Amino acid sequence: MKRKKLLIIEDERAIADILRYGFEKEGFEVRCAYTGSRALEAVGQDKPDAVLLDWMLPDLSGTDVCRMLAERYRIPIVMLTARGTVEDKLYGLEAGADDYITKPFDMREVVARVRAVLRRFDRSRGITEEAEFQCGDLLVKEQEHSVLRNGEALNLTPREYELLLFFLKHPRQAFTREVLLDRIWGYDFAGDTRTVDIHVQRIRKKTGLEKQLVTIFGVGYKYVP
Repeated sequence: MKRKKLLIIEDERAIADILRYGFEKEGFEVRCAYTGSRALEAVGQDKPDAVLLDWMLPDLSGTDVCRMLAERYRIPIVMLTARGTVEDKLYGLEAGADDYITKPFDMREVVARVRAVLRRFDRSRGITEEAEFQCGDLLVKEQEHSVLRNGEALNLTPREYELLLFFLKHPRQAFTREVLLDRIWGYDFAGDTRTVDIHVQRIRKKTGLEKQLVTIFGVGYKYVP
């Protein structure tokens, strides 16, 4: 089985070394970057399968790096930081992160979280038959893992794509935020239900589905073609 490639973006070299050792021991191919600008170059060069990203970097903020990566690439991003308030977590997730881990961390949890986002991302790409969903000027090609609007490709993050596809596959069905967290983020996700709200808002803005992704007050959301 091909080893997964992980890019660790962490300016504290002692912590980066601990993470590198832990992931290499678990069979990952690991590369480290110690600045945001170097990390952006490394992603373009190495095409890692996932990114573990520290919030505090010497040149660019971790959230800025996260936002740029989410705009340019379809790649799972896990943020690692000492800033553990709910607001901080939501800010990181809004920047495009798929999960969020606070310091001090347990190495086993970090590995488990990265494996979890990789599994979800791999499942979303594991399509064996053609499936397309058309809604107005929006076209989702499941086999190609692409979303087009008026023929132009949209750059959705992996989690935005998974959530959008879930809605399209379950038209007119209402889902609570808790159910969406479980189905899309998984039972091991430590965030709160506002994470769903943030992702729905971003999907609406990117896809133009403001009227089709309906808020059911007191319940959650549903997609109405």
